[in-house]
Amino acid sequence: MLAEISTHEGVMKFELYFKQTPNTVASFAHLADSGFYKGLTFHRVIQGFMIQGGDPKGDGTGGPGYTIPDESSGSQKLDVGTLAMANAGPNTTGSQFFICQTPQPQLAGRYNVFGKMISGFDVLTRVEKGDPILDVKITEVK
Repeated sequence: MLAEISTHEGVMKFELYFKQTPNTVASFAHLADSGFYKGLTFHRVIQGFMIQGGDPKGDGTGGPGYTIPDESSGSQKLDVGTLAMANAGPNTTGSQFFICQTPQPQLAGRYNVFGKMISGFDVLTRVEKGDPILDVKITEVK
């Protein structure tokens, strides 16, 4: 399964880890397919660290109205282009996601890592705080 996150800067494409994180991928795909992410912003951008989006309030406190359980393990590496769900503590994953701009080994085991970037690395470094998410599309790999 693949995800494409479209921005004014271009498109970032990700391979999603459905086998390892089925609930996380299913929730992300449901939100994407329903248009939830369209028009939301990257509300948190820390250059050299990560970009974060998916919050309907735009301030880091919003979500979809539900949470899903953690599917993380300490063995999940957070490298450049890692796609993971933000949270406010254990079992609080909702709609907010982040993408690592640099390796973040100190975050291993704390977040549901559910994908890796396969193209659009140049876009990742150009996204700025407040940039809109134009669309998130999910495609099946056949």
